[in-house]
Amino acid sequence: MCPIWPMHLIIIYLLALCPLWVVCQTLPNLVALFEPSELTIHMDEYEFVNLTIQGTSNMEPGDKFSMITLNPELADAEFNTTYEVTPQDIINDEFKGKIRVDAKFIGRVNLQVVSTDNSGELHNITNSTLPVVVIRPQRVIDTIFTSSVAVFVSLIFINFGCAMHWPTVRDVIKRPVGPAIGMLGQFLFMPLMSFGLGFLIFPNTPALRLGMFVTSVGPGGGASNIWTFILGGNLNLSLAMTTISTIASFAMMPAWLFSLGQVVFRDAKILVPYDRIATFTAGLLIPLAIGLAMQKFTPKIAAFMVRILKGFSTTLLLFIIIFAIATNIYIFRLFSWQIVLAGMGVPWLGYSAGYLIARLFKQPHPDALAISIETGIQNTGIAIFLLRYALGQPEADITTVIPVSVAIMTPFPMMAIYIYQKIKACCINRGKHKKMDEELTPGGEAPESTIIAPIDLRGKGFEGIENKNAMTPDENITEKTGGSDVDGRTADSSDLERSTPTKAIS
Repeated sequence: MCPIWPMHLIIIYLLALCPLWVVCQTLPNLVALFEPSELTIHMDEYEFVNLTIQGTSNMEPGDKFSMITLNPELADAEFNTTYEVTPQDIINDEFKGKIRVDAKFIGRVNLQVVSTDNSGELHNITNSTLPVVVIRPQRVIDTIFTSSVAVFVSLIFINFGCAMHWPTVRDVIKRPVGPAIGMLGQFLFMPLMSFGLGFLIFPNTPALRLGMFVTSVGPGGGASNIWTFILGGNLNLSLAMTTISTIASFAMMPAWLFSLGQVVFRDAKILVPYDRIATFTAGLLIPLAIGLAMQKFTPKIAAFMVRILKGFSTTLLLFIIIFAIATNIYIFRLFSWQIVLAGMGVPWLGYSAGYLIARLFKQPHPDALAISIETGIQNTGIAIFLLRYALGQPEADITTVIPVSVAIMTPFPMMAIYIYQKIKACCINRGKHKKMDEELTPGGEAPESTIIAPIDLRGKGFEGIENKNAMTPDENITEKTGGSDVDGRTADSSDLERSTPTKAIS
C-alpha cells in the first residue's frame, strides 16, 4: 500500500475546489447601506432614501440595480437617479443613488434592492432590505376621538357603579347556575374560541389575531340588556350577569392578556404593554369606585345615573362605532372575506354556545336566551379603546378593524329573531281571528241579518208579536216586585215559570 495513501485524496479534493474558489473571488461582494436604515412614512406621502452599494469593483458597466416589494399595496420604491453601474462606480468600488418610497396604505413592508448583470443573472446583496412603516398622519380629530372615548368610557363605568344592586347580585349568587354558565361562556369559551379561530382565519396575520383576542376577553356589551328585553329573555338575569361580568373583567382581562395573550403579542412581534394595560385597568376601577361611592353618599344622583344608563350605554356604543368609522373610513379598505368571517364568528358562535350550554343545563328558554345574548355580545368599545391606547402605530389601526367588524355583525342574528317573532305573532293572531270567524259562522256561511229581541228570565227571546196583552195581573205583580211575591218570599222555579210571559209584546 502506498505510504501516502490518504494524502492523494486530499490533494484531489483541493484541486477540485480551486476553480470554485477562483470563481467566487471574481463574483462581486455587494453590501447595501440605506440612509435612513428604517423609514416611517405617512400614508399617501413619499420620502427619499439615499442608497450606497459597496463592492462594485467586480461588476461590469451596464449592470443594473432595482427595487422590489413583496406588498406593493402598502408601499413601493423606484430609483430617482440612474440605476446602472458606470465605469466610475467600478473604479470607486461603490454605487450611490437615491430612491423614492411612496406610501400607499398603513402597515409594515420590506423593500429590497437587487442587482442583475447584462445577462440577467442576479447577484446577492448583503443587507439588501429597507424596513418601511406606513402610518396615518396624526390629526386633531384623532386626538378628539381618543379623548372623548376615554371620557365616555369613564362615565359609563361610573354608571355601572351606580347601577350595581348588591341584593340582586347576592340573590343571583345564591342560585348561581345561570350566571355561572354565563361566566364560563364569557371568560372561558370566548377567549379560547377566538384564540383558535384566529389561527384558522389569520394564520399569517398575527396583528388581526390580536384584535380578535382582545375583543373576546372583555365583558359583555351594554346592548345585551336591551336585546334581552326586546326578545323576551330574563332581564333580571341579564342585568345580574352584566354586573358580575363587568366586575370580573377587571381581573379576567389582565389575566388573559398577561397569559395566553403573550403568545399573540409574541407572534405579532409586539411587546406586551404591561404598563398601559395596568393603567387602563386602573382607569376603569376608579370610575367604578366613584359610582359605588355615589350610590352611598348621593343616592338621588346615583338614581338619575341609573335611569339614563341604558340610553347612555347605547349612545356610547353608537358614538364609538360611528365616530370610529367616520374618522377612519380608510378602515374599510382592510375589509376582506376573512375580516367579515371573523366579525360574524366571534358573536354568532358566542350566541350558539351560550344557548346550547344553557339548555344542556336545563335552563328555561328565557334564561337560556339571556345567557346566549350575554355571551355573544362583546363590549367592542372597550376593545377599540384598549387597542388604541395600548398599541403603537400602525398596529393600533390594523387591529381595530376586528372589533369594528364584530360590532357591525353582532345585531344581525338578534334582528332576524325579532323579525321572526313578529311574523310568528302575526300568523298566530290571524289564525285566532280566522278560527273565531269560523265558530261564529258554521260552514263558512254568512250570518243572516236579524233583530235581537229582549231576553226573558229563562234567557229566551220573545217569540212573536201576537197576544199583546198576554200577561196576567199576577204576572204583573210578580214582575214589579223584582221576582218576589206579595208576601215577600223569594219566587221559586214554579213561580218563575208562572210569571214568565209566553208571548212577545210588540
